[in-house]
Amino acid sequence: MLEIMNKISVIDYGLCNLYNVSNALNHLKAKVEIIENPRDVSNATHLILPGVGAFKNGMRGLKIRNLIEPIKEHIDKNKPFLGICLGMQMMLSKSYEFDEIEGLNIIDGDVVKIPQINDKGQTHKIPHIGWNRIIYKDDRITHGQNKKSSMYFVHSYKAECNNPKNILAHTLYNNIEISAIINSKNAYGCQFHPEKSGKYGLRLLNEFIKL
Repeated sequence: MLEIMNKISVIDYGLCNLYNVSNALNHLKAKVEIIENPRDVSNATHLILPGVGAFKNGMRGLKIRNLIEPIKEHIDKNKPFLGICLGMQMMLSKSYEFDEIEGLNIIDGDVVKIPQINDKGQTHKIPHIGWNRIIYKDDRITHGQNKKSSMYFVHSYKAECNNPKNILAHTLYNNIEISAIINSKNAYGCQFHPEKSGKYGLRLLNEFIKL
């Protein structure tokens, strides 16, 4: 890995796995800061929005901290942004998890429950937990990834982008296609957890740092 000293700002809005994300970034020699106020978001060069839990709670956490508009402004300025798991899902227009909830609307699309039965009538467990092989399109953030690399997933809902061009990578769970990486300009989202995905996850984070 390259020793890169960019400062990476990780947003704390009450639903974040900050320890694992920070450890992965520290391993890559990045300077890490945990931020939770609008001014720090506005001043950031690289933003990461991690998260676990319910979409509604995530959006509420951003709203009560007045972080929604600063995040959108950061992305409008084409500064690097990475959403992880719930952070990726909140990049979409809306979610249908329990209620219909508006998202950040960075990418046009919806968050919907993973079907429990595939088109062959086969059932599978929800949530989707475990390692899955990723099928990539070529992009700066996917540079150097092994075509047989797998990443670690934990989720019950999936992103459905209305424009296929916003999907950089996908995986298959019991023959159900799941968007693994979504993108709009310098804004990226990963449904999997790169910080828990070994060397391939670290490689993706390293490419994000270099943006």
